[in-house]
Amino acid sequence: MKQVIQKWLEQYLSNEEAVLLVLILAVSLVVMATLGTVLGPVFTALVLAFLLQGVVNTLQGMGLPRWASIAVSYLLFIFGFLSVLIGLIPIVGRQTSLLVAELPNMLGRLRELLVTLPEKYADYVSPEQFQVIVARGSEEMASLAEQILSMSISSFPGLLGVMVYLLLVPLLVFFMLKDKDLLIGALSNMLPKERKVMTAIWSEMDMQFANYVRGKAIEILIVGIASYIAFLILGLNYAALLALLVGLSVLIPYIGATVVTLPVLLVGYMQWGYSPDFMWLFVVYGTIQLIDGNMLVPLLFSEVVNLHPVAIIVAVLLFGGIWGFWGVFFAIPLATLVKAVYNAWPRKDVNINQVELELEAE
Repeated sequence: MKQVIQKWLEQYLSNEEAVLLVLILAVSLVVMATLGTVLGPVFTALVLAFLLQGVVNTLQGMGLPRWASIAVSYLLFIFGFLSVLIGLIPIVGRQTSLLVAELPNMLGRLRELLVTLPEKYADYVSPEQFQVIVARGSEEMASLAEQILSMSISSFPGLLGVMVYLLLVPLLVFFMLKDKDLLIGALSNMLPKERKVMTAIWSEMDMQFANYVRGKAIEILIVGIASYIAFLILGLNYAALLALLVGLSVLIPYIGATVVTLPVLLVGYMQWGYSPDFMWLFVVYGTIQLIDGNMLVPLLFSEVVNLHPVAIIVAVLLFGGIWGFWGVFFAIPLATLVKAVYNAWPRKDVNINQVELELEAE
């Protein structure tokens, strides 16, 4: 057994760069797991700077000098940042407060609906079973209302963290755009000059991250704006809040759309009941999800390495559990990174089966 382990180590860790890569990955994992929340503004600024770098490159390709491209891109970012801060956040905050205040009434109406079900389905379920279901449902609704109330109360201490984001993120974005080459050079100087494996991994991941991050940002905007317009036309309550949830739901493949469907349809049912308006909501929302999954995603993510749905779900659960929001956001690129590391990992040709035969012979 000792020889098998030794041969395995010789096969996969005989290269100095492989050992260094293991150390870098281990340190990165520890830092992200322990300091992920503290470094949240840095990650946010890094993503935004990465998105804006595409705008900078486009403007430079049109003939603008680098300093002018950075200035125009940063002014566009500040305009969008202030638009969200002044326009979107107050509307979403107000609608969230109204929804939280209305939630007890909505849960009460659901409870009344459950009470009337025994008359309609008496041939299938006995009244005693319905009583158990109603009692259990009431407990779950009360628990849900309590959790939502506690979440809304506990969010106030986070206002300081929000202020930190509002101050630091624009500043960090500016310096990341302005001193991109300097920052990348400083990181490169910390690595060995001979780094074929890291270069191969970076070459494979550069396009993957660029395509994914920018594509995901465009997908959120398109799905969110389309949902908001559709909800406004239909006259759905809390249109901005629900559209924001629908837009952000695309961050979590397969799971996000399923989870966000419940509040959309629940609000629609509480507003209209089983009516033509509710059916229109169902059709329009389903059409948006259908277009997103079958047209938008293949168009935006055509250059992303295809991953099996099981691998995507496992990546979302694993990285989301470790790093929260950013783990969910980068679940697919991180899974692709794992695949790239595996494909580029230096291996020494060692016949493990031959080693096992030698051990058996001994």
